[in-house]
Amino acid sequence: MPEIRLADRAYTAIVQIITKDGLAVGDRLPAEAHLAATFGMSRTIVREALARLASDGITQARRGAGSYVKRRPSERLGTHMPMDALATTLGTYEVRFVLEAQAARLAAQRRSHLQLDGIERALEALRTALLSSAAAHEEDWLLHRAIADATGNAAFLSVFDHLEDEVMRILRAGVDISRSRPPEAIKAMMDEHDAIVDAIRAQDADGAALAMHWHLSQGRRRLMP
Repeated sequence: MPEIRLADRAYTAIVQIITKDGLAVGDRLPAEAHLAATFGMSRTIVREALARLASDGITQARRGAGSYVKRRPSERLGTHMPMDALATTLGTYEVRFVLEAQAARLAAQRRSHLQLDGIERALEALRTALLSSAAAHEEDWLLHRAIADATGNAAFLSVFDHLEDEVMRILRAGVDISRSRPPEAIKAMMDEHDAIVDAIRAQDADGAALAMHWHLSQGRRRLMP
């Protein structure tokens, strides 16, 4: 079995320790060597899984003291994706930070008036869906796709479409989890999209890239309680 698959298994198993053993934020995870023995894997594999968990904001490494729970994945995540797909699905954020921030930058520089109209229509469709009881994930996807299209580079659309299944899981979960919280959560989600489109409208390339990166980082945080 390839190492990447083993790392996914270790990632999932550590998440299950956090959720099923009721570890709270700030609790220490079992030692790396103990995890490796428990999973029947090498410490290298466990170390890779812990590094990815830290990148996803779930754990935090403290020098000389091991790894600690930083955020617990929302229990509602399990209604949108199997836990053994969590590593792969959250891993798409690492790609999206690079892909979509640059897409927003290029869209701000290159978008035509027609493409901007399409982005703004998609934004308003998302606003309508988010402020109603509609699912909203399709509208969210179409807005992000319209921004990728406005780069004028078909490769951005090709790569973005390749991520559709994983991104759709995240978008469904993000809206559902946000709606289970105070109304400010949905407002924040809409404000982030507004900021991206405002920067693209103003042809502010750096602002668009920063707004997209912020939106994605906040989106990942919304998957945690």
